[in-house]
Amino acid sequence: MAGEEQESKTKGFRLLGILDVQNTPCARDAILHGAGGSLAAGLLHFLATSRVKRSFDVGFAGFMLTTLGSWFYCRMNNAKLRVQQRMIQDGIKNKVVYEGSVLDPTNKPGAPGPS
Repeated sequence: MAGEEQESKTKGFRLLGILDVQNTPCARDAILHGAGGSLAAGLLHFLATSRVKRSFDVGFAGFMLTTLGSWFYCRMNNAKLRVQQRMIQDGIKNKVVYEGSVLDPTNKPGAPGPS
């Protein structure tokens, strides 16, 4: 019984059996933004033209475009954040390694030292 409970917790929600929404970064937000974009695009088109089928098509296109746009924007921001974190971690690691040695940039002659 505990194994089934653990398995159901790790499985998460799968969209069309492909995308694990719970464990994939940015997937949940992208799908929610897509749903909002779909609703807005379809409803606005329907109010403007009163054509049901075309409004559904516009809503579906709005879903796809908004979802993909939100997905790529979020993934790019996450990648940029990971690069910045890696650079900061390397800088901290180098600071710890070189601190107090001849290679320490703060010990250079003429360089302002710690106050």
